[in-house]
Amino acid sequence: MGRRAELISPGPWCSKVHLSDCVHTYRFCMRLSSVLLSPFYALQLASGAKSFADNPIIGSKTLNRMGLHAKRVALAMDMADRRRKSLAHLVTPEQRREYEENGFVRIENFLPPEVFAKVTAELENSDFERYDMLQGTTVTRRALIDDSDLERLPGFKAARNDPRMSNLLRYVSSHDGQPLLVVQVVMALPSTPSKEAASDPQTALHSDTFQPTAKGWLFLKDVGEDDGPFSYVPGSHKITPQRMAWEQRISENADTIENKYSARGSLRIMPEELAALGYGQPVKMVVKANTLIVADTHGFHARCPSYKETTRVEIYGSLRRNPYLPVTGMHIASLSFVKSRVNRLIIGGMRLRGKLGLKGSPWAPAGFGKALEWSKRLKRK
Repeated sequence: MGRRAELISPGPWCSKVHLSDCVHTYRFCMRLSSVLLSPFYALQLASGAKSFADNPIIGSKTLNRMGLHAKRVALAMDMADRRRKSLAHLVTPEQRREYEENGFVRIENFLPPEVFAKVTAELENSDFERYDMLQGTTVTRRALIDDSDLERLPGFKAARNDPRMSNLLRYVSSHDGQPLLVVQVVMALPSTPSKEAASDPQTALHSDTFQPTAKGWLFLKDVGEDDGPFSYVPGSHKITPQRMAWEQRISENADTIENKYSARGSLRIMPEELAALGYGQPVKMVVKANTLIVADTHGFHARCPSYKETTRVEIYGSLRRNPYLPVTGMHIASLSFVKSRVNRLIIGGMRLRGKLGLKGSPWAPAGFGKALEWSKRLKRK
């Protein structure tokens, strides 16, 4: 038995040969895949695709030295400015000035008191379809509210149908589309320097993407200094010459980016780098309940770390479209049968994508229940 095993067992030389063959085969397959997918990668240049790591054309050192990334940024900003002018009627002159100066708009006492009271009561007493995303020691929960949910939630119906939040999202994003609107609860365990490996990536200053894009938070609870408030670098939604040079340098060395989020196009920056780009320091959004903030998250922003257990509650909205569209509309999400159930379609689409072997969904079902119930994905001590 021992002799038989010796005869059929491959020797070290055989393992090396097989390993070398596997490496060569893998490299050949990767090169072949890159060639076959080249038309797809090229088409992505005319979209909001931003990942240096996942698209060899967007991440090409040669093309970026020739200015590919910088030109995509400049064109996206220019087209957004043109579209935004046609949407100016959606917001007040004061809001336009605040956005132009800061990159965000802040409105206190946003909802009428009676509507806000209904919303907070429904938040406490109603059950929702919930999905949780775990990032380090933080869970972001989204409780879905589509048209089919609104009849049992009259407060949320009045809040969601208030055009002012949607119009601000449209103006800031420069697209006249249907924003995504959900209840969002951010639950975080205390941050400590020793937990760097499990840290929340949202606490690093970053720009979501190379194009103007809008996110909004209507806070349903007070957000104090230690409650993980949203922070934003005023004016960083504008491209200064220094910012463009910084983007150029990063794109030319995209293959050396160590941070996976930066490699995927959500560029990180250290606070001490901001002055060299012509910006000031981030401002914390410490707010009272019923305050709305809509921000252009092309600008640098972050969720502040907290050294205590925190829960932040808001109606969250976002709007991002193709940056190179010459018109403000023409998006599938504006169709009535899509608009009425857009949140569930997005979640379902991400889950289908994962089943097909593509990038999976970061959102895990959390069952039907109270939005404020602590997530089972976060283990308290």
